Amino acid sequence: MKKVTLQGTITALVTPFKKDGSVDFDALANLIDFQIDNKVDGIVVCGSTGESATLTVKEKMAIIIKAVEHADGRVPIIAGTGSNETHESLDLTTFAADQGADAVLLVAPYYNKPTQDGLFEHFGLIAETAKVPIMIYNVPGRTAVNIHPETQLKLAEKFDNIIATKEASGSLEQMMQIIRNAPKGFDLLAGDDALALPIISIGGKGVVSVVSNYAPKQFGDMIRTALKGDLKKAMKQHYDLLELMDLNFIESNPIPVKCALYLMGHIKEVYRLPLLSAKPSTKKKIKLALQTAGFIK
Repeated sequence: MKKVTLQGTITALVTPFKKDGSVDFDALANLIDFQIDNKVDGIVVCGSTGESATLTVKEKMAIIIKAVEHADGRVPIIAGTGSNETHESLDLTTFAADQGADAVLLVAPYYNKPTQDGLFEHFGLIAETAKVPIMIYNVPGRTAVNIHPETQLKLAEKFDNIIATKEASGSLEQMMQIIRNAPKGFDLLAGDDALALPIISIGGKGVVSVVSNYAPKQFGDMIRTALKGDLKKAMKQHYDLLELMDLNFIESNPIPVKCALYLMGHIKEVYRLPLLSAKPSTKKKIKLALQTAGFIK
C-alpha cells in the first residue's frame, strides 16, 4: 500500500465539461497543472465539488485515470470513490488503487440514513479490502447522516489504512473530540474553507478546499502560515479571502466556483442538471470579488 500524508491544502477539484456536456479532459489537465504550479498539497477528483453525483461510473474511472497519469506523481491524487452502495464504493476504490491513485475519499452513504453500526460496517468492509489509504468524508448536510466521533475513531483504531477524515459537520466540538482522541497517523482536515483556520488552531492538519480551485496560492499560503503556528498572520490572510469563501456558497456548490473559474478563463461554464449556471446577480458579485482580489481585470 502507498504511504501518503494527507495534510495542508488539498483542492476538491471541479469537473470541467464541454458544451455538449461531456467531460473536458484537456481542461482537466490544465486545471491539474494550475494546482500543481501553485503548490497545493493534493487534489481530489470526483468529489462533491466535482459533481460526482451526476458522473457515471465510467466517467469517474476515466477521470481517475487521466488525473493520475497527468499528475505523474507531482502531487497526491485522491479519488472520490464513495457512494451510497457499499459494493459499488468498494469496486471503484479497488479500481482507483489499481490505477495508482494515492488515496481515496469515501463519503458517508447518502439517502440510506444508516445507523452508526451500519456506517462502521460500510467503511470497514471497504478498508479491509482496499490497498490504498482512505480519507473518511463526513458531510451531514449532503448525506443526512453524521458519522459520530466514536465511529470515526473506532474505524481509525481498527484499520491502519484509514488515515484521515474530512470533517464538514460544522461542529468544532465534534472535531475536538476526534483530534483529542485520534490514534497516531489519523489526521483531521477541515471540510469547510471558512473553518480551516479555526480547525488548524485546535489541532487540524489542513483542509479539503473549494476556494483553492481558483486561489490555490493565496489560500495555500494561509494554510501553510497557520500550520507553522503564525496564527496572527494567518488570520489576516484568512479575512482577506473570507468574501471569496462565502461567495462559493451563495448558490449550491460548485455553481459559484465554476463561475469563478469560467470568468478567469480556465473552463467553460457548463453544469449537469439539476445544477444550472449562476444567476446574473451571483455572477456580478463573483466578478466584482475576483476583480477586487486581483484575479481578473
